[in-house]
Amino acid sequence: MSENITDYKPELVWKYFQEISRIPRCSKHEKAVGDYIESVAKRLGLDYTRDSIGNIVIRKPASPGYEKSTPVVLQGHMDMVCEKDSDVEHDFSKDPIELVVEGDWLTAKGTTLGADNGVGVSAGLAVLEDDSIVHGPLEVLITVDEETGMTGAFALSEDALKGKIFINLDSEEEGTVYIGCAGGGDTRFSLPIERIRPPADTTALKVKVSGLRGGHSGVDINEGRANAIKVLARVLREGSRAVKGIMLSEFKGGNKRNAIPREAEAVVVVSKKEAEEFRKAAMTEGENVGFEYRVIEPDFAVKIEEADMPENAAGLSSSAKVLAVLTAMPHGVLSMSKDIPDLVETSTNVAIVNLDEKEFNVEISSRSSIKSALNWAKDIHRAVAELSGASVEEPAGYPGWTPDLNSHVLKVVSGVHERLFGKAPEMKAIHAGLECGLFKEKFPWMDMVSFGPQIEHPHSPSERVKISSVGKFWRLIKETLRTLAEEKA
Repeated sequence: MSENITDYKPELVWKYFQEISRIPRCSKHEKAVGDYIESVAKRLGLDYTRDSIGNIVIRKPASPGYEKSTPVVLQGHMDMVCEKDSDVEHDFSKDPIELVVEGDWLTAKGTTLGADNGVGVSAGLAVLEDDSIVHGPLEVLITVDEETGMTGAFALSEDALKGKIFINLDSEEEGTVYIGCAGGGDTRFSLPIERIRPPADTTALKVKVSGLRGGHSGVDINEGRANAIKVLARVLREGSRAVKGIMLSEFKGGNKRNAIPREAEAVVVVSKKEAEEFRKAAMTEGENVGFEYRVIEPDFAVKIEEADMPENAAGLSSSAKVLAVLTAMPHGVLSMSKDIPDLVETSTNVAIVNLDEKEFNVEISSRSSIKSALNWAKDIHRAVAELSGASVEEPAGYPGWTPDLNSHVLKVVSGVHERLFGKAPEMKAIHAGLECGLFKEKFPWMDMVSFGPQIEHPHSPSERVKISSVGKFWRLIKETLRTLAEEKA
């Protein structure tokens, strides 16, 4: 049974978060939560628009006497990454998120929590309802489909907003103000394969990699977490070397372009005489991987068991090429920033793979705070694809957000933070794609910052938000709005 969190402070924020946690809102399936947000605007008697793709802008007039203050935009996204543990029964299309309180942390039972960006959305709605907050003209923008391509931000009309100051509520580190983000782009390629009927003297085995931490492919990439797809390819390649080759009937792993794969599995066909040799070599390599990642991936496991014999499988040559491609494909940090300490500059994530009847399909997500470096990372993948004879697609990416250390709203937020909490916040850029990059491109006159509460392990079932940090986040929003209103009133 889900916890009742409405007694926690700030009550309005937690009220809204509990309500939207009951509403399905996976990326690209946000109609129900959009309807709910629209109902809030109607209930509060506020002017709003909902565009054809589902983005919602709600406008609240300035507090009396502050009508001439600089107009402000608060922004978040309504969708969430829907991930669950493999042993958990949960239908994201209809089941509510089951909230669990563990001390000062709120998490979910076996699924992602949706604090990214549900807490930011809830705070925006709470600002709209709370008439005690002093503010100038206010717009609250809530976009759709941020997590799988920022399609809401891409589609937002350039005349949708009038604000001059933009505060994004989609950061995840207490005591930090973000002033820049990475741009990103995907590479998709398809490698043709030849399937044949397995010989009579063969057997089928299922090989599964599980227990990895996964996580956000930008925020967590610096930790060197293992990628289940890469690990499975490594295990299978070593097993194949011990025998006269293997035939791949299935190979699948990952299901989100912006998440490090936690699990992957394959069905292989191998000679009955060599099955034990394959198993021994594959498990030995699995033990090697487990030792290499023993600190950061303590729950890593490789399991090999008998499987039903498939009607067909990729031939020896096609199977070897699949494993070679995955071995050559880079994953992880490619370079670190030379300007900002500890900031990943460029990275890449082998995100999703699937072996179908005719092709081996791979989707890779690359990120960089430098456009030319992003293009180079993508070209590395293209080169691997070209060498293997695969076809390549590169969907449109998204721009980065260049830090502005002279930003006025940055100075205001920093001053407010120091007054409230006794110290200035850290200023950081993030190795992830915030919608700010797109909004800065659409609205170049806007002065932008991003901040939020403490959210850990987003995009994974380990996601959690620090309850006390939400209270600080709320105070920072309210006092920032008041300060901005009063300086121009």
